[in-house]
Amino acid sequence: MFSSHSFLHREIKNRLEDRLKDIRLDFKFPIAIDAFDDFFGLTDKLDLVGNCADLITCTGNIHWTNDLPGILIQIRQALRPNGLFLAAFPGGETLGELRQSFIEAESSLTGGASPRVSPFVDLADAAALLQRTGFKLPVADQDRIIVTYEDVDSLMFDLRGMGETNSLRDRKKYFSRKDVFFEMKKLYRENFSDQEQRIRATFDIVFLTGWSPHSSQPQPLRPGSGLKNLSEVLKKSN
Repeated sequence: MFSSHSFLHREIKNRLEDRLKDIRLDFKFPIAIDAFDDFFGLTDKLDLVGNCADLITCTGNIHWTNDLPGILIQIRQALRPNGLFLAAFPGGETLGELRQSFIEAESSLTGGASPRVSPFVDLADAAALLQRTGFKLPVADQDRIIVTYEDVDSLMFDLRGMGETNSLRDRKKYFSRKDVFFEMKKLYRENFSDQEQRIRATFDIVFLTGWSPHSSQPQPLRPGSGLKNLSEVLKKSN
């Protein structure tokens, strides 16, 4: 069951809720979309109407969509003016140890490598997506969570239980050779184990914060409207 492997999603949800507590606003029409619900899976169409919410949160799931820009546009359109969007999901270098171990093992034994770990959005791309899809005052930041396991089998058992296995269409559809798996496990332990011989797995959690447009929000100055030349300010500071 998902609940038996949901420690990561619970941690993501707790961290997102902590960030929400820092925002001193009383939201009257919130919508929460998280990995514990069936509301949002791999679909690219959300059942939301325009201007229906003043707060939308997405927890631990938005990385599974096939059209992330499209989902963000739908969320922005569903927000009321000055509505808040908060999301938290695995991104960055998540499962980098597993990816590297698979690539090295398969390359050395077969002469090539296929994608074994789903790709994750990096922090710079996440921030750019917020701006591209029309959010104002966009902020993207990242937390890193390190989890240790007794062995690779325990890690992969957890990943299957939490629904975070490879979903790429271009992945191999047949069983991999046993020697590739044995080599991958050996490389993983050699390169990513601690003094107690427990392997580590990295989960980078990307947080997105954006607001739907509103006239009360701070606006950038018109280019060329500054009163002082930046070079003069820098000279004085030196």
